[in-house]
Amino acid sequence: MSETETILEMRGISKSFPGVRALNAVTFTCVKGQVHALVGENGAGKSTLMKILAGVYQPDAGEIALRGKPARLQNPRDAQSHGISIIYQEFNLIPFMTVAENIMLGREPRTRFGTIDKTKLNHEAQVWLDLLNVPIRLRTPVEELSVAQQQIVEIMKALSYDAEVIVMDEPTAALTPIEVGNLFRYIHLLKERGHTIIFISHRLDEVFAIADWITILKDGEVVTSQPAEQITKGDLVRYMVGRELRETFPPRREPSQAEPVLELRNVSSPGRLHNVSLTVRRGEVVGVAGLEGHGQRELTRVLFGLEPVSTGQILVNGKVTDLTSPRKAMRAGVAFVSDDRKVEGLQLPLSIRSNISLPSLNRLHRLLLVHHAGERRLAANAAKEVDIRSSSLSAEVGTLSGGNQQKTVLAKWLTRDPDLIVVGEPTRGIDIGAKVEVYRLLRELADRGKAVVLFSSDLIEVIGMSDRVLVMHDGEIAADMPGIGATEEGIMRAATGYDISDIADLGAAPGGSTLFGPDMSPAVSRQNSN
Repeated sequence: MSETETILEMRGISKSFPGVRALNAVTFTCVKGQVHALVGENGAGKSTLMKILAGVYQPDAGEIALRGKPARLQNPRDAQSHGISIIYQEFNLIPFMTVAENIMLGREPRTRFGTIDKTKLNHEAQVWLDLLNVPIRLRTPVEELSVAQQQIVEIMKALSYDAEVIVMDEPTAALTPIEVGNLFRYIHLLKERGHTIIFISHRLDEVFAIADWITILKDGEVVTSQPAEQITKGDLVRYMVGRELRETFPPRREPSQAEPVLELRNVSSPGRLHNVSLTVRRGEVVGVAGLEGHGQRELTRVLFGLEPVSTGQILVNGKVTDLTSPRKAMRAGVAFVSDDRKVEGLQLPLSIRSNISLPSLNRLHRLLLVHHAGERRLAANAAKEVDIRSSSLSAEVGTLSGGNQQKTVLAKWLTRDPDLIVVGEPTRGIDIGAKVEVYRLLRELADRGKAVVLFSSDLIEVIGMSDRVLVMHDGEIAADMPGIGATEEGIMRAATGYDISDIADLGAAPGGSTLFGPDMSPAVSRQNSN
């Protein structure tokens, strides 16, 4: 792998669950001071391998060595004592406690009377914040921090346990491009201090931006493990899914001239939107982009009655419509795919069938009881249309992969045959193969005459999917540009308040587009995107 020091070796790791072989003789090796990306589709075995490293699972076969010495990691405390820390997507922080209290949780210094020594606790926590020059106040409750700041607190907490190996599971899933740039800066600092980062992500551009080495898992086995500079994005996708995905995004259209499905006329929402006017036409996919907090998420939620409207008019299919509640939005033919499917999109303990039928229960009632035969037919047809992959529609939706969960959300709305589909972060937390399927589904819906409004923090996704791109700045529409020819540069200029006349001449950049860091300098080139 490298002449540098090997910090972790997982050799011949196998693990089976009832009816499923999750890992088969996997060997995974990391060296000191590197970022090692672990990638693969959902179900490839990444989570199982990392849970074995964390001491959550015990392997059926194989061994683990740390710094050249055998290690038995029988529980998470064992892993922690060996210098291994995992930062999961769902943070392990206590919201009402301060930054300092979370960093030092379980190891609070005590006074001679047995009480917590707050002065010493704050001092020791500050040492870790100073280590990477983190600008977060010690006494701030964690619940008042942004997602990006909470992630940094998790990193500081890991460092306070003397972690040499830090696993980051989808660390950028909820971050804006600027926050991603900041996180990458901290990762570089950690590398310089000799820490090893295992970076798990479905965002392949970010993998290439940050990783020194890439290991690819498929069906519980290692497909390849090699230096990042020796593999292209096209190779990576082919290794992951077993086929080439030459067309990640379906073909886009020129701006539509069909009749409007949605019109906003000088719509304002208190403290969120200011005199927003826009039109979305039948058969059109319109992307909404912008820096976090500038109104794009609030705009999509206004369309489903989840945010209040103080002034202006909303027209659906040419009629002024009262969208003051989700029920009224549904009656008007609006569907809403939330950016948080686990909280707002699905009932995880319920079956796939029950989730799909939820929006249509009013049509399935018979004498106040659900007509189960009708429900089964409805769910089966919708599941087939979006290609949900499960052995049974009676399976709990919480057991599905992220891609199949997202397809379940889409399926439940298709049962209502909506005219307008509003989608937030359509591919957050799902693998590249599932992303392509979701993109195809959204384009097929537009081709059938639906209007699609798509909000995403992934600019490549917005550009790749959108016939038109609306860019928001400070609660207003700062730019309305055709998707064909749109660039990250043009979107970011509009999102940061540049005059629209400065954007007009920004065509496609030679050799591809760039992902901007916090100082607006290119962080990664995408010339090898295929």
